[in-house]
Amino acid sequence: MHGDGREHGEGREHGAGRQHGESRQHGEDREHANGREPGRARGGCDCGRGRPEVAAAIEVEDSVDRHIARWRHKAPFDERVEGIVTRIQMLTKHLRQVKGRALAEVGLQAFEFDTLHRLASRGAPYRATPSELATELMVSPAGITGRLDTLEEAGSVRRIRGTEDRRRVDVELTESGRARWTAAMKLLDGAERAMVEPLDEIDQDELIALLKRMLLRVENPA
Repeated sequence: MHGDGREHGEGREHGAGRQHGESRQHGEDREHANGREPGRARGGCDCGRGRPEVAAAIEVEDSVDRHIARWRHKAPFDERVEGIVTRIQMLTKHLRQVKGRALAEVGLQAFEFDTLHRLASRGAPYRATPSELATELMVSPAGITGRLDTLEEAGSVRRIRGTEDRRRVDVELTESGRARWTAAMKLLDGAERAMVEPLDEIDQDELIALLKRMLLRVENPA
């Protein structure tokens, strides 16, 4: 039942009429009515109590708060877990949209960018065999051939025959291809920085550690 993005923005009318700076007393009355202690965040979290900026953010309603409220008492779920997972999903959706806009701006399709990205990650002279690229990108030999044909026609890659073994073919990232990849990366970097900008370095370090703990559990299940 995790939010899939369709609910983003739904229910906005419920919170739009609230004035900024609504009295603390009113907020505490609502919390008492909902069975929560005054000052406790939605889901019962005490996180960030010592940091005004964190506490202020907790008090602001977002689309996931509305999603959780909509499903409360209608399905069995843990509100803390739902809040974490659904926000991760929403941020992931945002990044997909950002990537799509960035690639469109530099005239790349997603599969083209991914292929150039693999070549760029190898460092100079930015070469790989078609079979290596197919393995890394998890596509069939026929699929990688089609990708490389498109990129070569656009001047983003070139195929180079081996001097000693004429059967060997290397794919090399051209200057033009690297320039297009770099332009896309700069756009993506700017968008990602903007998304993380509300967090200071302490917040970022804490978030990295928390996400890492979650990922390690997924990658190394007990």
